[in-house]
Amino acid sequence: MFAPYRSRIVGTRHMAAAGHYLAAQTALQVLEAGGNAIDAGVAGGITLGVVQSEYVGFGGVAPIMIYSARTDEVVSISGLGVWPKRTDLSVFHRNHAGRIPQGLLRTITPAAPDAWITALELYGTMSYGECAAEAMRFAREGFPMPALMAAIIADYEDDYRKWSQNAEIYLPGGKLPQAGDIFIQTDLANTIAYMIDEERAAAARGGREAGLKAARDAFYKGDIAKAIAAYHLEHGGWMREDDLAEFRVEVERAMSVTYGGAEIFTCGPWCQGPVLGQTMAMLDGVDLKSLGHNSPAYIHHLVEVLKLAYADRHALYGDPNFVHVPMKELFSAEYAQARRKLVDPARAHPGMPDPGLPTNWGRNPTPLPDTAKDPGQLDTSYVCAVDKEGNAFSATPSDGSVGAPIIPGLGFVPSARGVQSFTDPNAPAVLGPGRRPRLTPSPAFARKKGKWIMPLGSPGNDVQPQAMLQVFLNIHVFGMSLQDAIDAPRFATFSYPRSSAPHPFDPGLLKLERRIPEETREALRTLGHDARDWPEWDYAAGGVCTIVKNEKSGVLEGGSDPRRPTAVAGW
Repeated sequence: MFAPYRSRIVGTRHMAAAGHYLAAQTALQVLEAGGNAIDAGVAGGITLGVVQSEYVGFGGVAPIMIYSARTDEVVSISGLGVWPKRTDLSVFHRNHAGRIPQGLLRTITPAAPDAWITALELYGTMSYGECAAEAMRFAREGFPMPALMAAIIADYEDDYRKWSQNAEIYLPGGKLPQAGDIFIQTDLANTIAYMIDEERAAAARGGREAGLKAARDAFYKGDIAKAIAAYHLEHGGWMREDDLAEFRVEVERAMSVTYGGAEIFTCGPWCQGPVLGQTMAMLDGVDLKSLGHNSPAYIHHLVEVLKLAYADRHALYGDPNFVHVPMKELFSAEYAQARRKLVDPARAHPGMPDPGLPTNWGRNPTPLPDTAKDPGQLDTSYVCAVDKEGNAFSATPSDGSVGAPIIPGLGFVPSARGVQSFTDPNAPAVLGPGRRPRLTPSPAFARKKGKWIMPLGSPGNDVQPQAMLQVFLNIHVFGMSLQDAIDAPRFATFSYPRSSAPHPFDPGLLKLERRIPEETREALRTLGHDARDWPEWDYAAGGVCTIVKNEKSGVLEGGSDPRRPTAVAGW
């Protein structure tokens, strides 16, 4: 099996790439209408919550990174909700054997609507309605269902049937939808229309800023918030109107490390974004090219460095509003150099190494449960855009439509991302009132000042930073075109506790797409890796999209992943 041929997409004006072709097209239409990269990225992101609603929630998470050409800085918008005020950790131990059950008890505050609107307020030029119009149309009129969406719904059919309102939308007529069927989400269209109408009325009186505030209030203080809170009150959930009314996303300067003279920007330790930064810092100065692309030595070295970063993730990362995460030290060149000395070129670490700094766990972690299928393992998407002024946008919206009930009449599941918290009270990412889970979605930027800028991201749960790392190195170490770099076969380690409950741990597990030769896999087994096959092209290996803008020539090139229904649009 071979990847479908995709031409190189090159332009000089503006460009967008996304995890679904309709989202990329929507973003391009906004650019063509005079919007900037932020307007386009927001439009594409809201659209993903409709056309990929199996694993992107309209009321889910949406971590965002923005490069402003005017201020020459990269900022992150958290796009991640918090546990409600009435959250009670003891309930999970008393009633659910320490697990986070499916249903309302994994709900955190929906953050995506506030994240999109905050991006528009701070850096955009258009209204919410202008950016959400196509999403509303796709929800109301429908769109042909991609094969991957139909397959995921089929895989989780039993979970969709747990709540009649979920089944009514995703199993129309009680049957599994098929690829190519027109998929309609009328309640979601009405929800989006309500926000647009509230914005339009307020903007007529007070201008764009008043309109954006009204769109936010429609969700967090208006009829949408009331419906969410009422459903939780009636069915034993913790979300109330005050949780929604008082919520706001956080905006902060993005952190960065240096690799090969370039800066790699990530979000903070409230997500797994720093895993990419720590890994790049440990690889800086290593002659990877001499190891040979996807050779046993190359794969072994990357995997062993990644294990070190994941060890720090498990031991240290959490919501920095509640736990001290020593990011300055974790991102320092000195720390990176010390850690990379632990890589043994002749032997794989049999599990997860020890962290490099004193752990944030209150004591040794409790034993981890066995692997179990849970809708919390569902996926994510990505959207990026670059405009003619050099502004750039990178976002990884997520959460889907299983694992918790859709709110009747609203058409979406409020964020069930609480599944990426821990119930061990000693964990740095333990759940609790006002705390954020340790999120897997984690957009990134790379930049070589005066030369190029590169928004970069992928779905894939814990695999995200690994897929992004490999694509970046394929381009900047091995000189591949963007599309060739994305198409190249991938691998991923799973030798760490997963982010999503029940946090399974597979010591030594390494998966490789079958296009990597058998002799390479055998050599990796000899080194001590539990090397197993993925299919030749596996959507679990990520769905990387990226754009690189050459700042001297003004030429843009985009690439998107054939493992998923992704696309690039621009000229």
